[in-house]
Amino acid sequence: MRGREAVARKAPATQHGGYVPYEPQNGSARALYAYVSDPEALFPGDRFVEEMQAELRRHTQDGDDSLDALVRGAADWAACEGKRFRALLGAGSGDPDGDRRILVRRAVLSCAPLACVYGAWLQWLSAPGNADVPVVLRILALYASDVGVGHPGASRGSAYLDLLRRLRLAENAVPTVRLAGDRRITEAAFRLPALLLAMSRRPDDFRGEILGADLCLRTVGLLPALTMVRDVLPTAADWDAVDPGKERGVGDPAPTEQCRTVVDELTTEEGVQVADAVRRGLGWTMAALRDWSGALHAGLVAAGDPAFEMSELLRLRAREGAVYHHQFTLEDRPLAVWLAECRTDPGPLLDVLARSTLVRPGRSEGSPLVRGLVGQRGPMFRVFSPEDLTVIRRWIDSLPVSPPADSVAPGTAPPAAGAAGGGSPAAQGTSTDGALAGVAGALAAGARLPGRAPAGVREAYHLLMRRNDTPALRSWARQYVAGWLARSRYRMDRGVLQLPKHWDREGLRPWLQIQHDRHGAEFERNAAIPLPSREAVVDDTVQTAPLTLIDGSWLQGFTDHEQASSGIGHSLFETYWDELGNGEPRLNHMLIYRDVLREMGVELPPTASREFARWPGLRDESFELPVYWLCIGRFPRTLMPELLGLNLAMELSGVGGSYRRARMALKEYGFSTRFVDIHNTIDNVATGHSAWAADAVDTLLAALPDAPGPGGRAGIWERVRVGYRSLNPPSGLGARMAARSGRLAGRRWRRGAQQDMRADL
Repeated sequence: MRGREAVARKAPATQHGGYVPYEPQNGSARALYAYVSDPEALFPGDRFVEEMQAELRRHTQDGDDSLDALVRGAADWAACEGKRFRALLGAGSGDPDGDRRILVRRAVLSCAPLACVYGAWLQWLSAPGNADVPVVLRILALYASDVGVGHPGASRGSAYLDLLRRLRLAENAVPTVRLAGDRRITEAAFRLPALLLAMSRRPDDFRGEILGADLCLRTVGLLPALTMVRDVLPTAADWDAVDPGKERGVGDPAPTEQCRTVVDELTTEEGVQVADAVRRGLGWTMAALRDWSGALHAGLVAAGDPAFEMSELLRLRAREGAVYHHQFTLEDRPLAVWLAECRTDPGPLLDVLARSTLVRPGRSEGSPLVRGLVGQRGPMFRVFSPEDLTVIRRWIDSLPVSPPADSVAPGTAPPAAGAAGGGSPAAQGTSTDGALAGVAGALAAGARLPGRAPAGVREAYHLLMRRNDTPALRSWARQYVAGWLARSRYRMDRGVLQLPKHWDREGLRPWLQIQHDRHGAEFERNAAIPLPSREAVVDDTVQTAPLTLIDGSWLQGFTDHEQASSGIGHSLFETYWDELGNGEPRLNHMLIYRDVLREMGVELPPTASREFARWPGLRDESFELPVYWLCIGRFPRTLMPELLGLNLAMELSGVGGSYRRARMALKEYGFSTRFVDIHNTIDNVATGHSAWAADAVDTLLAALPDAPGPGGRAGIWERVRVGYRSLNPPSGLGARMAARSGRLAGRRWRRGAQQDMRADL
């Protein structure tokens, strides 16, 4: 039996599969947020882990509070903080609709960096080496609910994106990494989610802390500022989907209960060390939430003064505006000079504008600043967005027509507004957070040592069981994939049973049916061929174990939050979810396969153990294809076309034919047929994994231009074809030479990338 029937084995190595080094920007939280959003970013240990651990300790409250007490404290805080935000709705000026619009807009934008990635910190807690561990399957079930498994755009983050779109605030929200460039969102709003996502990239180092953070956020539920938004706009969002503490489906257990069950189970199994890590993660997250929410509340209070919003607008536009306006003067100074100073203190310019002829205090409709200057014939046409003009008009209308002689200058922002914590425009720039700068600096510095590259496929198999990488392991993986794909490209059009040379606009479903018919016909033709001996069946099953016990590992990159709910990735994540048994050990393919091995009298060491990779009953060649799976699965973005091709080949490989013959052999010798039975059904070509695999390819190709070149449909289709062939690449001398050339090209690319990295840093 070949397990997934992989007698089995993506784009040129010189242009794919590297990693982008982190480029420090004065410890900017938004820069870190952008970096950690990349599933292929490298997170070496030592320095980064040390800095992150120091950050966790620094912000964890002292004391010996129990986990129950910490959970109750989080729930009580959320209730009180929600009331505090909702009280803002009745504390505005004489324009309640305008005040509410401002509160809602600012609150929704400020919550976006966290709310758009709800659950993402769980994304890497499942890995090839622990995919048969029951507690990991529970975590995966919780995460699958968060991403809306099986449906594109159904994650909790997608529900929040719908709210942003409803309010017309989503222009910088797709993909999520673009939020980092939205200057309407303060720097402070990125700190907590950036550090949570950073921890998610080192799951072996921060598993307990991640679960503690998850328990905290689910206990808090809907962020306090969003409870205010929900009161104003009760139908503007699917609030239960946005709330991480609410179940997604009828009859589902509450996510808070699911997370607590996982924590209790891990604590029972592993003891006080896990319990302390969970408490540390919960306490740190609670402290970070308090700080951020307090700053946001202060910012919303300050935003009640129209001068505050006008100050923010001036500060945000000052840099580009200072390039112009050297000839236009206000009170004998060029406007360009005022704008240059405005980057640090907008108060003086605000005051001057209020006294200038550009503004008619109390009458925006008569003010040149928002009339002729920004009109179609004006010198500032389209400089301000409609949203900006609303801010300017509101400020002008708030100015008294004749201010008392002893009053504060009419345009000046109150001192408190300019210092309102996370609401301050100053927070829009670079961060002065030393701890965050330490984490960012550690990532920029990289690992103290690159680590040791695997000596061969057995050691690589063991090291690749985990998500954590070293620079040396990442480079080795990229080179291995480069060689494998070069071998797969060798004389590809001379191979048999390959994908068509050209992709048809009708899609792959018709071709899929033809292949299924062929499998069935082959099965009928081979019906009279004698079955292999019992010894051959056992040997085949054992030698396929390194492959089958990491079933779905080529798709591990699609557990990433945004990939798992995308138009292409959602079906790949659901396939991965199925391979692991949908969170249930009795359906887990690895555990089912081990049951068959036990029936054969074979008890293998744990898959992730060094002993498994060294087990003498396994031949070296039995690790070659599994290592390719483990390597290519690390590059879901750069090698997506090749991955889609491999996935299609994998899911189609045994349906209708080989699985049926394997079933006959197993049954003949009294072994369970459950493993092949379940794959022959879930991989079916109508509604199963094979169909999903074909649809994923079609989704990718249909969106591409029908033009020549690497990014055109023909070029991408060729890469898909290479990925498809990579399940069973040729093995002759010419193919082996091509593989060697591919690995060498990959090594040259790595050296060039390292030189570029040093230059950047």
